[in-house]
Amino acid sequence: MTTTPLPENYIDEYVSHLQTELNLSPRTVRNYLNDIIGNYEHGKPKGFFQYLSSISVDFPTGVDKYVIRGYIAWLLEQGVAKNSVGRKLSAIRSLYRFLLREEMISESPMPVARKHGGRLSAFSIKLDKRLPSFLTEDEMQRLLEAPDPATPLGLRDRAIMELIYAAGLRVSELVSLQDNQIDLYSRELRVTGKGNKERLVLIGKPAVDAINRYIKSGRPLLMKDKKTDTALFVNYHGTRLTARWIQKQMLKYAKSAGIRQEVHPHLLRHSFATHMLDGGADLRVVQELLGHASLSTTQIYTHVSRSHARKVYLASHPLAKEEKT
Repeated sequence: MTTTPLPENYIDEYVSHLQTELNLSPRTVRNYLNDIIGNYEHGKPKGFFQYLSSISVDFPTGVDKYVIRGYIAWLLEQGVAKNSVGRKLSAIRSLYRFLLREEMISESPMPVARKHGGRLSAFSIKLDKRLPSFLTEDEMQRLLEAPDPATPLGLRDRAIMELIYAAGLRVSELVSLQDNQIDLYSRELRVTGKGNKERLVLIGKPAVDAINRYIKSGRPLLMKDKKTDTALFVNYHGTRLTARWIQKQMLKYAKSAGIRQEVHPHLLRHSFATHMLDGGADLRVVQELLGHASLSTTQIYTHVSRSHARKVYLASHPLAKEEKT
């Protein structure tokens, strides 16, 4: 490992690399920095640099494969989920890859990606396969009916939830929507997803009706005299909503609808995919609608559907019902 001190602004250069070259979203960039530097605002220290500080090791000169292994063990001892540990290792590997490319360091303690048939990395950990949770159709309906249709905010929030569920949108895709990206006549929506890739998604009549009511009766009252903001969904100041605000609103509506599990925007995306597959949709069609680059990402929802089918089967079939003890 090189002993040359890193430039003071190397983190700024790394962030610029993530934003401009890799075209990552602001949220992903923030997560990378939290994983590497640590989140100093709340929670226990779990960032890589926070760990190095706790054991008095300088970056990058004092870091070797044993330090990396110690970091993994330290995270697992704190109860950090294996998926989160894997994400943190990916962030660290990304930083080292950047530093190597820029010749700020001469070698990395992180293993390079293995080639086909190569040896399994010493830093690979078996990740827990968590099936995404989802709402039942009844829960989904109760959630959609929770907002008050007599208020502009209620009209807006109903339209937001209808749209996320109808199109399987990411919340980042929803908050970035412009008012000219939706065609209510053809029931189509142009969405800019990850990697700045644009896709066309379809929406059903309930979502179209909810959005139409919001545009006609809700949005003008929220916009008031502001005519310049082209955001589709706005707050009382007539400016674009944030993902955090939508998440808070959804939690409130879920509680009023009597839904016990924690409801967040991505749960509606999970519900969209699961209900589509349960209804007989082709996996590749769902992949296209979700904007997944890889079919394997979409395939996890087939496991959810099978799990759901098993529960229904065991509860419904007269010869499969489990005896009560």
